[in-house]
Amino acid sequence: MAESTKVGSMVVLQAKPKVEDVFVGKPPWSELPHAGTLERLILQLGAGKGKFNELYGIPRSIGCIGNNQFILRREKLRESEIEGILRDFKSMGGTEVWITNYDSPEELNRVARIAFKVGIEEIKAVFLFEDIERIDPIDGIEYIAELEYDPDAIISAAMKLWIRGVLVIVTPEELKEAGDFIQKVKGDDDFNVYIDVLYPKSLRHVNFNLIELRRIANPTSTKYHDCLAGTVAVTADGFVLPCPLLRNTIIGDLREKSFKWIVGKSKKLREFWSMTKDKIEGCSTCPFRYVCHDCRALEYQASGDIRGIEYCPMP
Repeated sequence: MAESTKVGSMVVLQAKPKVEDVFVGKPPWSELPHAGTLERLILQLGAGKGKFNELYGIPRSIGCIGNNQFILRREKLRESEIEGILRDFKSMGGTEVWITNYDSPEELNRVARIAFKVGIEEIKAVFLFEDIERIDPIDGIEYIAELEYDPDAIISAAMKLWIRGVLVIVTPEELKEAGDFIQKVKGDDDFNVYIDVLYPKSLRHVNFNLIELRRIANPTSTKYHDCLAGTVAVTADGFVLPCPLLRNTIIGDLREKSFKWIVGKSKKLREFWSMTKDKIEGCSTCPFRYVCHDCRALEYQASGDIRGIEYCPMP
């Protein structure tokens, strides 16, 4: 039975969340089996207005699904072009779309409706919590509020029936407190929490348990990358990437070829999908290589090497 507790000035119900409702330091699909086929699309709508900027680094463990600030090389895709991309994605068997990095909440609203009209099976729209009053929710879309760790804000989001989850940015110092708090305060059974841990610039400044944070149990990690497999990102200006944070690793240009052609033909994309720890020097002989989540974007940002191991916690 739920019990009441007072947090700040608000009285809420305590409910023990199910383990699968809380994802810490890694995307929710990192522990799902992969089959080497297209699974999800991360669709960026604009330059973005999140806290972290491409120029100065994005040290987020789950920044791929959040709102950041990026440099656009040219004009943005039109909404008619976005609809075509979504139709291609669905026709190729893709089921999960994350819509993020918008310039205005109204833009997010419109594209979410387009995805719903196209018939995408799972639509997740990630919005900044300060824009909550400008979001126009519709049934069938999973809205996720992005915010820095703030107990009152988390409670406020959880009490909105149309918000299905929160993406909570935490510093390493806040990690334990945030984890304990979220285990006590939760929305209904379908409410998901994504704890986005900020990484320091190098391993020598890490003051939390990296091994525990990165631990995964993915049955296909011997064959596929736990995070990149099945994932495709599309930037607001029409470039296809293996990850939304690997901005310089361009797989294709949607102004030259269709989404279906690029994803269907790209050997480079499939190399990322199958980039297991066996293919990374320094990881290939590690006994923990198949149970260690691997964020190539963080490693590239820290070392400048797509196969870097700056954050390896093993001596």
